[in-house]
Amino acid sequence: MRLPHPLTGELYESPVPPGAGWPEDPAARSTAVAHDAAEVVELAQTDDLAEIDARVSVCRACSRLVEWREEVALGKRKSFADQPYWGRPIAGWGAAEPRVLIAGLAPAAHGGNRTGRVFTGDRSGDWLFASLYRVGLASQPTSEHAGDGLQLLGARMMAAVRCAPPANKPTPSERDTCSPWFHAELKLVLPSTRAIVCLGKFGFDVLLNALQAVGGDVPKPRPRFGHAVEYAVPGPYGEVTVLGCFHPSQQNTFTGKLTESMLDSVLTRAKTIAGL
Repeated sequence: MRLPHPLTGELYESPVPPGAGWPEDPAARSTAVAHDAAEVVELAQTDDLAEIDARVSVCRACSRLVEWREEVALGKRKSFADQPYWGRPIAGWGAAEPRVLIAGLAPAAHGGNRTGRVFTGDRSGDWLFASLYRVGLASQPTSEHAGDGLQLLGARMMAAVRCAPPANKPTPSERDTCSPWFHAELKLVLPSTRAIVCLGKFGFDVLLNALQAVGGDVPKPRPRFGHAVEYAVPGPYGEVTVLGCFHPSQQNTFTGKLTESMLDSVLTRAKTIAGL
């Protein structure tokens, strides 16, 4: 597996040992790298989903996020000191022609930034994948890292911001710089998608902005986020139903704001709408 060097940005062979379970790197040495917002706009203009994944995986457009994700990957958390860190942006993953989309905010510093898969490697991911398995949208109840064999069944995951942000809070500028990746991927998977589950208000708002950007007729007045809310959004891709869901953060799950049955209910509803 190749990683961008924290100082030079050049791709190099990482020290991940053989058999560590990582999938093949989506990027090649010839993959174009975005270094600023203008280059993101330019490089997001492709109709090849695999190429979007590759270009996302080596993006270096936001200097604060690049510095943070690589600092974390080099320093590591003590409990993960013996594990390799991905330390790069996280591309969307799952079915290329999904019926259900799951949209969130960004990867976590010691979650997706470590494991190479969004929503993976922390308590939030544990909750999410257990629920996806219970309702029949995932092939196994746990997600350990990007090469563990897990498959999403008729579903795909995307994050509004592709790099782990400090304090889990990307800036508006970072959100906007990353949005062309999100819009491009969304446009390619929308023709098959019938339901979109948004985890948290940030993901909900960004998803509505993205739908509007790709031609969706977002309702007026603008939809408000809430758990289990549903909004139909027609567009050139057909009609999709956007569902709100409380984020499975520890703050929400520990306090009972989000329960297993509440999460299962929203995902089951999305699956039903999607005809799965």
